[in-house]
Amino acid sequence: MLDMGVVGRALESEKVRLRTWNPRDFTLDRHRRVDDRPYGGGPGMVMMVQPLRDTIQAVRRETGPGSKVSLMSPQGSRFDQLAAKDLAKREQLILICGRYEGIDERLIELEVDEEWSIGDYVLSGGELPAAVLVDSICRLLPGVLGNSDSAGQDSFEDGLLDFPHYTRPEKLEDLVVPPVLISGDHQAIDSWRKQQSLIRTLKRRPDLLDAIELDEETKALLDQCRRQVRSEEEKDD
Repeated sequence: MLDMGVVGRALESEKVRLRTWNPRDFTLDRHRRVDDRPYGGGPGMVMMVQPLRDTIQAVRRETGPGSKVSLMSPQGSRFDQLAAKDLAKREQLILICGRYEGIDERLIELEVDEEWSIGDYVLSGGELPAAVLVDSICRLLPGVLGNSDSAGQDSFEDGLLDFPHYTRPEKLEDLVVPPVLISGDHQAIDSWRKQQSLIRTLKRRPDLLDAIELDEETKALLDQCRRQVRSEEEKDD
């Protein structure tokens, strides 16, 4: 992840700095243990307070006291594009990646400022969610993307799913590029893309429409899209 794509370029150009810390380097026993059996019984192991807390405090000494500590956790707030925008405004982030059955709750109470979840499913640890946050945030930082308009056209940027994209060849088997995209009429292209974004959101993620405010023009277009989707569904039936 650190060598490729958006994140790799951001690190290489020093628009972003990223450092990883291993809690095992802060253990006090010769086995470098970071976990122990849970009180109350049950399967698995729980990460202990001391190694993680000492790690966080070492990070704070280097970064300063102002950085918030974010824990990757299934109990956290759902990470979305709005959250990515908020986090991208911060100078520094400290991300904790849990493992095993979880982390001693006292560490969370003492050191963690916020918790983030990337979805309702089980992963082996917090490394992949942390990588998701890093990638999503890096895209929003000035100068990271080659085209400054790219981030603004992504899915969820305006609360809707992205419109369909096409490139050469113009015809592939029986499928052709929508004529409007090769018409040269940029106003018509913008209108088509907005309509397609609304239709795709209606069909695939209608819940997103409840969370965004639409202007009157977009509301009228949405009503047209609803009628079109209903008509297509009736034909399929």
